Amino acid sequence: MSEQNKAHVRRVIEEVYNRGDLAVVDEVAASDLHIHTSAQEIHGREGAKRYVTALRIGFPDLRFTVEEQIAEGDMVVTRWTARGTHRGEFQNVSPTGRGIRLTGTDIHRVIGGKIVECWAHVDELGLMRQLGAVEADPAASGSAGALR
Repeated sequence: MSEQNKAHVRRVIEEVYNRGDLAVVDEVAASDLHIHTSAQEIHGREGAKRYVTALRIGFPDLRFTVEEQIAEGDMVVTRWTARGTHRGEFQNVSPTGRGIRLTGTDIHRVIGGKIVECWAHVDELGLMRQLGAVEADPAASGSAGALR
């Protein structure tokens, strides 16, 4: 079952995130899907579609690469890297045309062939720095930076 669950998550990454095929969400996600991110809680298939749409509006050429996957029972851990170009508004940041490289780790729970829950751990601060929305404070070495 673990290998099937890994393939299931890879399908989500390839078809939904990389290709933008939102119809696949209805096939792969439970109706009561719950995605936990540090910035928000996303509920249901429609919430997932809005989340992916926002990413793809901001970064139309967004491409995720699976770096590593580990699965046990109904849980799949995926370490990934995403690359894209900031060509649309994203989190209230106007398009910059900058290329971004984003890393993260997701933990999916898959039951009965459907994703029911996901914990997404993403370097959001790193992304905001790449977009110029946050700059490092040189006077505060090691600090998280200051909002512009």
